[in-house]
Amino acid sequence: MVENQRWLDYLAHAVLILGVVIVAFPVYVAVIASTHEPTAFTSGTIPLLPGSNAVETYSGVFAGGVAAQMSVPIGVMLTNSMIMALAIAFGKIVISILSAFAIVYFRFPFRVLAFWMIFITLMLPVEVRIVPTFEVISNLNMLNSYTGLTVPLMASATATFLFRQVFLTIPDEMMEAARIDGAGPMKFFKDILLPMSQTNIAALFVILFIYGWNQYLWPILVTTDDSYQTIVAGIKRMADVVDSEPLWNSIMSVTVLAMLPPVAVVIFMQRLFVKGLVDSEK
Repeated sequence: MVENQRWLDYLAHAVLILGVVIVAFPVYVAVIASTHEPTAFTSGTIPLLPGSNAVETYSGVFAGGVAAQMSVPIGVMLTNSMIMALAIAFGKIVISILSAFAIVYFRFPFRVLAFWMIFITLMLPVEVRIVPTFEVISNLNMLNSYTGLTVPLMASATATFLFRQVFLTIPDEMMEAARIDGAGPMKFFKDILLPMSQTNIAALFVILFIYGWNQYLWPILVTTDDSYQTIVAGIKRMADVVDSEPLWNSIMSVTVLAMLPPVAVVIFMQRLFVKGLVDSEK
């Protein structure tokens, strides 16, 4: 039995505070940089206190006043990233939960082989199969489209494996009781499996949304039209200027704005995650 010693509590809190400081310090620097002049971070010293240029910087970013480094308005880039992240998250969850439902509750030839073929794709991420995937998307005329941005990233062996493990823990008696009550497979799926998987869906949605939001390599390959540019690619393009110094205050302001949607999703889905845990206890 571990003794309750006050110094251990102080040590635990000190370690937690240190971890928060290490993780949050780069975000703090980005926020501070967005409130200073463009040359503040190229002078050799990093200011750690807010400046007086915040309103001008953020209004210039929203108004497109940095057109030399922003070829696409920030609203368009945020919208593209939001569409891409939501489509990938919803698509992965729908495909994974239906495939796991079929693998667990239906008896068909090569059912186990089908699952392991899905699971093996964990060793083939998009970066490994990016050339043939791009060839397929190009042949299907899906370049410069939201379909080309999202469809190749929707399959998820990890999510399929997670839902399969969840469904395996559900007693067979529930399926038999639903069958006696006259419920078909899809009614059993909708009325029993989906409510019992609410916690897993909430946790997966957070992870998959951030995964889709942070995509960089795939969007710059399948889109040559600037109207489909995502926020991550836009930040990279703003930093890669040739004939002038990067406007670091504008870059950092766009970075701060790009962090807000994932943070909002985490906060919102955290409530659903806790609600799912509480409901499952009842």
